[in-house]
Amino acid sequence: MEKRIIGRGLLAGAVAGVLAFVFAKIFLEPVIGRAIDFEDGTSAAHEAMEMGASGGHSHGEGGELFSRGIQSTVGMGFGVLLFAVAMGALFAVVFAVAYGRVGNVSARVLSVLVAAAMLVSLWIVPALKYPPNPPATSEDSTIFQRSMLYLLMVGLSALLMVAAVYLARQLVPKLGAWNATLVGGASYLVTVFVVMAVLPSIDETPGPMVNGAGTIVFPGFPAVDFYEFRLYTFLTQLIVWTTIGLVFATSISKVLDGRRSEPSANAAA
Repeated sequence: MEKRIIGRGLLAGAVAGVLAFVFAKIFLEPVIGRAIDFEDGTSAAHEAMEMGASGGHSHGEGGELFSRGIQSTVGMGFGVLLFAVAMGALFAVVFAVAYGRVGNVSARVLSVLVAAAMLVSLWIVPALKYPPNPPATSEDSTIFQRSMLYLLMVGLSALLMVAAVYLARQLVPKLGAWNATLVGGASYLVTVFVVMAVLPSIDETPGPMVNGAGTIVFPGFPAVDFYEFRLYTFLTQLIVWTTIGLVFATSISKVLDGRRSEPSANAAA
């Protein structure tokens, strides 16, 4: 049974990956292209200032291992698909563990609830503390620090979500399902707020480049591109988790309904 559940999770993830890639290719990729153009522009402006100050000559950089065309099609498609399939498998594992242990909830409703909880805990909450930045807008020296802090936020958010669900289940006999759910949700929000307040913040928005005379030689990164990148990244994640939840909910009901019908058939015989 577990293998069938995991298989449907992988299928849901694959469908989600295809849809998310189409969306990202249309809306997110142009913003990434503009961010890369910004990086090229800042590099050229910085090199021009150095040449002007020293009277030297430019040293050409090595070519890209993969062209932008490959990166924006095959690279992005493979990356989005791999991520979505991995999340589909993780989703199926969480569903298998939660099914039958979180109250009298149907498989379809549980599928939607698990997808929503994973979207909130694995992406929305961590992104509120450490929002995604377009490529070429962060300092290379802080990559490790930013990555570790983001992963820490993801892990703590997921752990707190599990703890909140457990707390709500323990309070159901005393408070009822609705009030216990409210208490569990409030506990998650409060503890997440505390964690976000304790963890350090990182702000690396590129400002305008100025020369020694204080003249702006290259503008800062456009705020609209920051906004669009974060908006389209969120919508990509929303597509992934919504598709996983709905596709899995549609397919898993057949598996579980068949499992319930087997005892009935045996009893009738």
